[in-house]
Amino acid sequence: MSDTALETLLRRDRAIVAGALITVTLASWLYILWLASAMDMAGTGAAAGATATGSGMSMEGMDMPMDMPMDMPMNGGEGATMAADARAWTLVTFAYAFVMWAVMMVGMMVPSATPMILLYARVGRQAAQQGKPFAATGFFACGYLAAWTVFALVAAFLQWLLDRALLLTPALSSASQLLSGVALIAIGLFQWTPLKDRCLSQCQSPLIFIQNHGGFRREAGAAFSLGIRHGLYCVGCCWALMALLFVGGVMNVLWIAAIAIFVLAEKVVPGGRFLSRFAGAALVVAGFWQLAVMI
Repeated sequence: MSDTALETLLRRDRAIVAGALITVTLASWLYILWLASAMDMAGTGAAAGATATGSGMSMEGMDMPMDMPMDMPMNGGEGATMAADARAWTLVTFAYAFVMWAVMMVGMMVPSATPMILLYARVGRQAAQQGKPFAATGFFACGYLAAWTVFALVAAFLQWLLDRALLLTPALSSASQLLSGVALIAIGLFQWTPLKDRCLSQCQSPLIFIQNHGGFRREAGAAFSLGIRHGLYCVGCCWALMALLFVGGVMNVLWIAAIAIFVLAEKVVPGGRFLSRFAGAALVVAGFWQLAVMI
């Protein structure tokens, strides 16, 4: 095969992989937008219903669960117990939360993983042309997403714990200024830790990562395992940033987009390490401000 034909094939191969990544990302974001819109409509409907009740009280600005009866007594321990019962989760509820987090992680993390996946596809195609094929790129990509799927499971469990403790509003944001302040400080400090440095360095240099972890793999299972390892480094780098969603709102599209863009910038911008430390300092200041206004 001529060099020109090989280059054409390689470009086509990268285009196919890039197209698949774009399709998956767009589908994830369409789901996120649809879910955010549905939640917003549900909240608006609940507020309108509250205004129409005989008490004449509006839910605007209240942290009351949307499915809570409007005549529920809210005084004392009985009110708190009934509020917790109103937020009781079922297996189906947990499954919905898990799917929401899993799809959200795909939409947020696939763009930042694209350089690594495209590199894997390009080198894999070259190896195939030389008669030494690697495992398909899909195994590596699925391994990467598997790591974030496990994170989604943990995030759904944390959402359940916070909801049971009545620390989340119906919009799935923090209902406690103290919790928000402490979370912002902790997340900001994490951006300065050696663990953040190590994990981010593994994500910033795709080729070096692969070389340092045994190179490209011929077996599907080994490629899947390599993808999981890369995904775990990304989880280690970004888990704290994802926790910001509990502060600003799990389904707040602007927060989701801002975090996704920041994660991408950390990995591809030359000054990504400075960027993460600057953001960490800003988060710490924001956290102390949250605590200060409580006094």
